[in-house]
Amino acid sequence: MDSELIKDSLNINEAFLKNKVGESFDTKYRHLKIPAFNNSEAFIVYISGMTDTRVIDETILAPLMQYSKIPDGKFLVKSSNRITLLMENGVFTTAVKESKVWDEICNAVMEGDTVLFIDQCEKALILTTRKYESRAISEPESESDIRAPRDGFVENIQTNTALIRRRIKDYSLRFDSFKIGDRSKTVVLISYIESLANDSLVKEVKSRLEKIKIDSILASAYIEEMIEDSPNSLFPTIENTERPDKACAALLEGRVIILIDNTPFVLIIPTVFWQFLTSSGDYYDRYYYATFIRWIRLLALFLSISATSFYVLLASFHQEMLPTALALKIAAGRNGVPFPAVLEAFVMEIIIEIMKEAGLRMPSKIGQTVSIVGTLVVGQAAVSAGLAGPLLIIVVAVAAISSFAIPSYTMSNTLRLVRFPILTLTAIFGLLGYLAGIIAVILHLMSLRSFGTPYLAPVIPFDKSGNKDVFIRAPWKKMFKRPGFVRSKDTIRQEKDMGPKKASKK
Repeated sequence: MDSELIKDSLNINEAFLKNKVGESFDTKYRHLKIPAFNNSEAFIVYISGMTDTRVIDETILAPLMQYSKIPDGKFLVKSSNRITLLMENGVFTTAVKESKVWDEICNAVMEGDTVLFIDQCEKALILTTRKYESRAISEPESESDIRAPRDGFVENIQTNTALIRRRIKDYSLRFDSFKIGDRSKTVVLISYIESLANDSLVKEVKSRLEKIKIDSILASAYIEEMIEDSPNSLFPTIENTERPDKACAALLEGRVIILIDNTPFVLIIPTVFWQFLTSSGDYYDRYYYATFIRWIRLLALFLSISATSFYVLLASFHQEMLPTALALKIAAGRNGVPFPAVLEAFVMEIIIEIMKEAGLRMPSKIGQTVSIVGTLVVGQAAVSAGLAGPLLIIVVAVAAISSFAIPSYTMSNTLRLVRFPILTLTAIFGLLGYLAGIIAVILHLMSLRSFGTPYLAPVIPFDKSGNKDVFIRAPWKKMFKRPGFVRSKDTIRQEKDMGPKKASKK
């Protein structure tokens, strides 16, 4: 973008602007005369669809063309005074600033502002008139909970900041702005509570964002992949959410969140593995039920990774580990199946993945029905044709359902991928291969970091205060400290012994 200054000639400025911004269908140039400046010629430029035309009509055009609040009715010719008088006495929008740099002016037009040019003025007036069409606030589809709030982030970043402000009215809540993308110029905000967030964490997040050099940012996934510690790992080291309550809970622990314009997903930094096994609903239900559900999710995690591998392990290598009746059932079910157990398992896993993807891409009204019916039909047909055993169909279905019991869709996808290399190792080396695969996954998790925070914290390394919210969800009155691995400035969340006291016997 050219950084030269605007001229005092209206024609030159208009020609330059049309060359840079263009004369597209939605780019509007409106010429007018200003009576207060002795009918001096002027024009405004804006992009329809990104501006509030009512604001333009009522607070820009009407004051300029119908009446004037310029003091003493002076017809001023000096360009230096005209812009100043309009800013001080004109009836304009809430945010007004003057500029003479083309780079700043063109960016303002592309963001939805209206710019006023006046003949014989070497400055232009940038008037805030942005109004982006966006969908209404609705319940998050990917993170639904029974007792949780029903509002979710939307594509408008200003709406998203308001959703956070409604929940956190702390004076030290900060939103620092960046523009990333040479062509998209996407607004990216990092939010944190200054009195809680660790200064080194905030500085590191800003540093990584400033290093991004790309032509466009269209979604939060762009940012996530460019700033995470291990972008080549299957496991995500940055959590995303479209729940304002979850984002606010992260802020109140001393974390940093990143909001990206045009996407409803917010990034949470730092992230540990155990976050993906918790949901917002855990904190709205009774603590003993939330603890029970977390253990169910741990079981689902194990089944998602291991169920199919266990079938191959027991059917092909260690039949002696099965009860005799069950071993005979499996043998009878596989009678006539022309494929080895491992190939049989791989084929059914691939078919299940195809069914999942087809159900996701189909129109919502028929996608779920086709996915369920198609899976049942294919499974029954495979058993009837002797291509797969009935027990394998049950095992593959259990593994698929278990992956969806994980609250995070990102982690669910990761588990679906991890399942295949473990199945391959099991098919080649049996029990040793399975154990080697599980140990390799654990060692890999131990090696990961999220902005300097160990990925398996607070379990490895062990942190007593943090473990009150991992395998169990302790009562709120017991969680009086923030997690230690976040390194918050203020570690105390609440006072001790706030519960009611037992009545003393007289």
